[in-house]
Amino acid sequence: MRKWLPLYAACLGTLMLLIDVTIVNVALPDMTVDLGAGLSGLQWIVDGYALALAALLLAMGSVADRIGAKPVYLAGLTLFALASLACGMAGGTGILIVARVLQGVGGAAMFATTLSLLHATYTGRDRGIAFGAWGAVGGAAAALGVVLGGVLTDLLSWRWIFYVNLPVAALTIALSVLAFPASQRLPGRGSDLPGMLSFTTAATGLTFGIIRGGEDGWGDGLALAALLLGAGALAVFAVIESRTAAPMFPLALLRNRTFSATLFGASGQTFAAFAASPLISLWLQQQLNLSPLHTGLAMLPMAITAFVVAGATGRILHDAAPAWTIGAGLIVIGAGAGLLTLIGPESSWTALIPGFVVIGAGAGVNAPALVSTSMAAVPPQQAGIAAGAVNTARQLGLALGVAVLGTVFRGAAGDGQPLSRTDFVAGLDTALVVAGAVGIGFGAAAFALFRRAETTMTVRPEPVPVD
Repeated sequence: MRKWLPLYAACLGTLMLLIDVTIVNVALPDMTVDLGAGLSGLQWIVDGYALALAALLLAMGSVADRIGAKPVYLAGLTLFALASLACGMAGGTGILIVARVLQGVGGAAMFATTLSLLHATYTGRDRGIAFGAWGAVGGAAAALGVVLGGVLTDLLSWRWIFYVNLPVAALTIALSVLAFPASQRLPGRGSDLPGMLSFTTAATGLTFGIIRGGEDGWGDGLALAALLLGAGALAVFAVIESRTAAPMFPLALLRNRTFSATLFGASGQTFAAFAASPLISLWLQQQLNLSPLHTGLAMLPMAITAFVVAGATGRILHDAAPAWTIGAGLIVIGAGAGLLTLIGPESSWTALIPGFVVIGAGAGVNAPALVSTSMAAVPPQQAGIAAGAVNTARQLGLALGVAVLGTVFRGAAGDGQPLSRTDFVAGLDTALVVAGAVGIGFGAAAFALFRRAETTMTVRPEPVPVD
């Protein structure tokens, strides 16, 4: 039993941070009532966490290389717990958003280090078991998040979706202190602080600009300034990473077509599959008057299908070409998002089932292949960077997707307050059309990139520089 204590510590932290990506979705209507949050505020409650997680994952991995994974993991757990307490006690939307961002910072430190800790702790067959268990926990988090969020919001209040993190974090910290050995450090590797700052600025500027532009119009000066700042910071990041001796993300990896296609597929997956979830939750509760618990259960078919499909097809598709698992899987997700437009003004929650099942089937094929394909496409020395980059792309796709779909929804639904059921459904259907188009478009592009990479490797293998 003691042998697996490090695995329990890593899985508890991973489960907690990933649950918090989805657990807020069913609580958003209650937050609207208690805090007076508008749609843009609700977007930032979701996006503040996802954006911090995406923007800092690679940076935290770099810091962990320098000072050790164990202290970074413990610091992330501590910050996550304190931020969860602040979320639960928040008296206004602004305070809650700031606390959610701090949660994301802690979550990034945890997410960036769990695989490194497991890799350093286990060897041989035990390492394979540990990685498999860690992956299963990640897959179950989405399903558990919506149900747990509904139970806690229904029986107690939305604040308990954050308070529940406190005992779990305390247990995880105690296990981590006892179970994990001292981490190796790489003192010769400097932290890429300019790269961290420029990437964070780019992600934040672009997301803020999209949300602000959708709320106040695309001619709004602050929205335009944020978008220009984000684009400029992204260009600066590219220059920095191409010139620094120890880049946070070696740009040479992008010359690997398989790896680039995987990043493309990862960002499209979370956009198409999950970015509309906050809007669907609002429809279920505000328009159909479902309770938070029933809302969580109504959103469960997608997660259950993904879990079943991943388990049933994992061995069969293990050696399948990524063009089919990632590219075609993403097209299936896009088709499922399109099926969700079956929702009409008189629909019940059951109208969601066909679309959710198809999305879940696509995700069950697509998701397991993302990290494994990216890690197999690069040299072993860069496997950690590859996994971190894919997780970053997924979280960034979610953050930008929530911002874009919220903007599309607002434009199609109109400014009426409260929105009629007809107007709400018009906005929701338009947002779902965009999500479906992203899934199909990104999937087709990823499929073509993977097929081209396969042809190139058959004719002339393309070396990947090791930085």
